Amino acid sequence: MSRDGNEEFAAGPGAGSEAGADRLVGPEADSEESAVEAALRPKELGEFIGQPKVREQLDLVLKAARQRNGTADHVLLSGAPGLGKTTLSMIIAAEMAAPIRITSGPAIQHAGDLAAILSSLQEGEVLFLDEIHRMSRPAEEMLYMAMEDFRVDVIVGKGPGATAIPLELPPFTLVGATTRAGLLPPPLRDRFGFTAHMEFYEPHELEQVVHRSARLLDVEIDAEGAAEIAGRSRGTPRIANRLLRRVRDYAQVKADGSVDRDIASRALGVYEVDERGLDRLDRAVLTALLKLFGGGPVGLSTLSVAVGEERETVEEVAEPFLVREGLLARTPRGRIATPAAWDHLDMPRPPQNPPQSPGGTGQQGLFGA
Repeated sequence: MSRDGNEEFAAGPGAGSEAGADRLVGPEADSEESAVEAALRPKELGEFIGQPKVREQLDLVLKAARQRNGTADHVLLSGAPGLGKTTLSMIIAAEMAAPIRITSGPAIQHAGDLAAILSSLQEGEVLFLDEIHRMSRPAEEMLYMAMEDFRVDVIVGKGPGATAIPLELPPFTLVGATTRAGLLPPPLRDRFGFTAHMEFYEPHELEQVVHRSARLLDVEIDAEGAAEIAGRSRGTPRIANRLLRRVRDYAQVKADGSVDRDIASRALGVYEVDERGLDRLDRAVLTALLKLFGGGPVGLSTLSVAVGEERETVEEVAEPFLVREGLLARTPRGRIATPAAWDHLDMPRPPQNPPQSPGGTGQQGLFGA
């Protein structure tokens, strides 16, 4: 029983991300969507919407570097997927009038892979390393010296006859992006001159994102239509842009092509995204938790079987947003629904709910009694 209730602590990073890659409200982007996103990305810091503190601080870092005629400090950007980390890295390169090289942590499995990339950099070039926390340990240790001294030691040979050949590097700016800053070792984190955490967007900021993207996509949309899309976008610009494209398709086929609140609401209803941003999987998890288990507590494996999904899908794809919205809580005894969950699904609360505090007994809730 205790194992079932504590399973949320056992999953590894990124578990279940592939299962949620095709969700309309998923924060990840596939290669095809990334190509579409490229046309919507702001090119200058002044065009970037949201993250006011990050923009102000980053603007100072870049202006100071330009006045010194030097390279900018290494930058670490952390936050959930879809908030603009890749966009900011491209803006940094544009503001510094420097080329940019893009790679990712999973692509660097050996120190030699990193050495090949670093040795080909030009002076002042920006190296964007996405998912930096997933880089291999040997490459990570090589990166320490490269960031601090602009030098790497290339090992030639094996065993007692191996020799280290120092290789000088031109000054460059590393921009690291991570969705799990806590997994970065302190020696790596401390070598970044500027760190920033990307927050989820407020609805009014997402409305600006929708209006800007609508102009670029040549979509006619009014303020209420933009507000409807923004309110269902989970605080994430990537999701807002994705919903806008689906609403555009609906308006083009079912209406005159212009988007208002009614058109946006009907379009997102077709795609099963409700007014709070929940989709079919989210509602299935909540419905099972409320109807079958009386609001919980119930273990993750039991809940996953009831929903008909893998436990990683429920834990890593559905639950984070439900927890953030205050609809579901993870406790040592299992998952429990909050009063807001009953209200959202318009279901009457049971007259005698089992105790929902983590320290209560309430074991009958595990079995739906």
